[in-house]
Amino acid sequence: MSDSAREEHVTALEPRSYAMHQSVIPSAFERGTAAAVNLKGSRLPYQLTPIHATKRFVQVSAPDAVSRRTASWPGMTVEIVQVNRRERIDYRSCAPVHMLVVHERGVRDDGCTVIEGLPNSALQDCRRKLLFVPAGHRYHDWHKPRTLSRVVFFYLDTMQLAMSRELGLSSLSLAPRSFFEDNALMETALKLAALIESGGSDHQRYVEALGVVLAHELLRSNSGRHSAETPINGGLAAWQRRKATAFIESHLAESISLSALAQLVGLSSCYFCRAFRRSFGMPPQRYQLSRRIERAKTLLMKHATSISDVSLTVGYNDTSAFCTAFRRITGLTPSAYRRNFS
Repeated sequence: MSDSAREEHVTALEPRSYAMHQSVIPSAFERGTAAAVNLKGSRLPYQLTPIHATKRFVQVSAPDAVSRRTASWPGMTVEIVQVNRRERIDYRSCAPVHMLVVHERGVRDDGCTVIEGLPNSALQDCRRKLLFVPAGHRYHDWHKPRTLSRVVFFYLDTMQLAMSRELGLSSLSLAPRSFFEDNALMETALKLAALIESGGSDHQRYVEALGVVLAHELLRSNSGRHSAETPINGGLAAWQRRKATAFIESHLAESISLSALAQLVGLSSCYFCRAFRRSFGMPPQRYQLSRRIERAKTLLMKHATSISDVSLTVGYNDTSAFCTAFRRITGLTPSAYRRNFS
């Protein structure tokens, strides 16, 4: 869109009105445009300007399987994506702004979530889960939905966000996070999405204020995470916990030696085993066993997969040994667990 066309479009928007557009990303996030310059001098409420489709922060395929509604104001854009039919859906992004992803509802039969800097996640029940993707990080999420999902994307431009100096967002380096829970952040996000869908200019100031609250909640959640990740007395540091568990997840069906894990995080085998137990409440071997059983539970939900195949997938060559281990941890045989799940 040329500058003259963009100015004509902005002029056509009713000032002080609340607008909704399908698949729109605001000019506030398009660096170097006339509209972005205007934001520095005055706060233009709910400025919605369509730009070329390749500028969208999240690309969705198949696009005709979802409905998308977007609203924005200086510093923040909110996009509500509703899946309308059960087929593979892919989300991809590498945005110049921070992105908070709110999974309001959705369970997938299969899929994977990839955030640059974090281990991949195949979590199936994504309901009321949150993800945070810092600016410049690659994000890819694909799923075959069991239930029709609803996802809300919040894009935060720290250079434009109201009260950004007070928030300290512009100078803060936030880390990526995958499928975490935070009730306060979740409720604020859902309230904001509900107000956007209800429309009407009466909500304008309240919506902007909630956007600032959301940013505060995000900072609080991030600060709480860092305090929670301080090394437990005698335990592993946060980066060591992440590195060890990621390695276990990616080699779940293999026999992992204690020395290999210890070397991975730069510790002696004896100290690592003691520190791991302090951090997780169990030794590394038992932790791997518990993760194998959790993986087996996921596979048992797929009725096309035989119990012997599940056994092999999680590292048991002997099905009877797998059944014994599964029953010892869950109190049910794999067959009983599958029936109960059904």
